[in-house]
Amino acid sequence: MDILQNAYKNRKRSLSEYESKQVLASYGIAVTREYLAKNETEMRDAAARIGYPVVLKGCDAELAHKSEKGVVRVDIRNEAEAESAYAEICDAMAAGGAGDVLVQEYLGGRRELVAGMIRDPGFGPSVMFGLGGILTEILNDLVFRIAPIERADALEMMDEIRGSRILDAVRGMEAADRGALADILVAIGLIGLDHPEIKEIDINPLIIFNGKPVAVDAMIGLAIKEGSQE
Repeated sequence: MDILQNAYKNRKRSLSEYESKQVLASYGIAVTREYLAKNETEMRDAAARIGYPVVLKGCDAELAHKSEKGVVRVDIRNEAEAESAYAEICDAMAAGGAGDVLVQEYLGGRRELVAGMIRDPGFGPSVMFGLGGILTEILNDLVFRIAPIERADALEMMDEIRGSRILDAVRGMEAADRGALADILVAIGLIGLDHPEIKEIDINPLIIFNGKPVAVDAMIGLAIKEGSQE
């Protein structure tokens, strides 16, 4: 895969959100509709193609913890709001160097999950699943399986988190599509096995929207290329 090979050869530590989602999508994982904008005109065109409301995010491989750095604006409802948000994000990013802006569809789902992979030195790629968003840090409600995993393993993982009822039909929301979730976890394990240069995958949040899981934010971390002067 060119994205991964080029990043690894260039000794990058991670892919941008946009690049990470392209890798995920190539394995059938549903991601948000989005376009990368290099200027305000491209931003307006992208928002028009997606349709309001949209989300704007600063996008760069070195840009982590985007919300804390003030480069994320959500639920933008018209062009005037988009232009204002774009200017604010560009100002915030200027301090840390240049970068593009990701224009993304806004999903109003209320259930946030996390899915990903870490490469254990002893066991290899291990698939992760649990509660997402801010609950990941607060509750640490996570489970792991060593890859490869089967669909049955993935379904077990969903039952093992303490907050598994979040996947049921609750408060007028339909039940999460557990089969689609299982497919995502299986795919994450395959990515880890297919690409040893990947150190970690973090999809957070993985939002349940109309019952279906969609990767709203994602990061793929890379191992340092052998011979790197780190």
